[in-house]
Amino acid sequence: MKRKSALKSTAALALAIAAGSIVSASGSYAADAHMQQILERGVVRVGVLGAFKPWSFPAPDGTMQGIEIDLAQSVADALGVKLEPVIITSANRMQFLEQGKIDVIIGGMYDTAERRKVVGMIEPAYWSSGPTLLTKEGAIKDWKDVAGKPVCGKQGVYYNKMVEIEYKAKVVAFTGNTEGKEALRSGKCVGWLYDDASIMADLASGEWEGYEMPVSVLFSNPWAAAVPLEEKDKALGAFMTGMAYRWQASGKLIELEKKWKVKPSDWIAAQNEKAKWDTSYLEAN
Repeated sequence: MKRKSALKSTAALALAIAAGSIVSASGSYAADAHMQQILERGVVRVGVLGAFKPWSFPAPDGTMQGIEIDLAQSVADALGVKLEPVIITSANRMQFLEQGKIDVIIGGMYDTAERRKVVGMIEPAYWSSGPTLLTKEGAIKDWKDVAGKPVCGKQGVYYNKMVEIEYKAKVVAFTGNTEGKEALRSGKCVGWLYDDASIMADLASGEWEGYEMPVSVLFSNPWAAAVPLEEKDKALGAFMTGMAYRWQASGKLIELEKKWKVKPSDWIAAQNEKAKWDTSYLEAN
């Protein structure tokens, strides 16, 4: 079993080594045009969301900070260039990549089949999120505690029905997030049902003192970095694949959870264990 684990990790490491070999020790670059442009420019432009605390948000001095900024900086450091964070939105991020305004997206983007037709999604994913609850502290301890109780949700979200069927909750759906969360504050429901990334951002804002995220996500939606579609199997895509494996295998994502005070993710812990290099075969028999 250990040998099998080592072989799986060897495959992951091989990708990272292949990506790392883009830049030779002598300084000559075996890179395609896009990677060559980044190296000659001396700057990698990474698209990040502008107000998505704690993943990417402004620091007091106006610079960007957060989990995804730290990941973007690790990309720049590995390339030996400067980082230029470019503010994107969920509406324009893929267009920015297609138009050449950015080189890479690291901006809270779900990996979906439709998006894979437009941009080059990088595997493995670096984060994940999923539906959970925002509640008053101590009000809910387990998903089964919502049975027969009103839960605020957002209209059109498909997991509303899942919570109604599997956990017997009475979902009260609102057209907007603000209305739903205000209904929670006023006691009209026992929890706000929504994506945990958004709830973590709310808790990090300091505006939800006395509230918590007490239950695990129902399922995980992977977030992926992305490069232009035509770069997916070229130097830039190979390099970013190596970086993504390194983030998982090295425990960097676990470190960033601690640094930015994010609730530890079972998914990230599992991915770290899966990608971790097994050196037990080196031990003397």
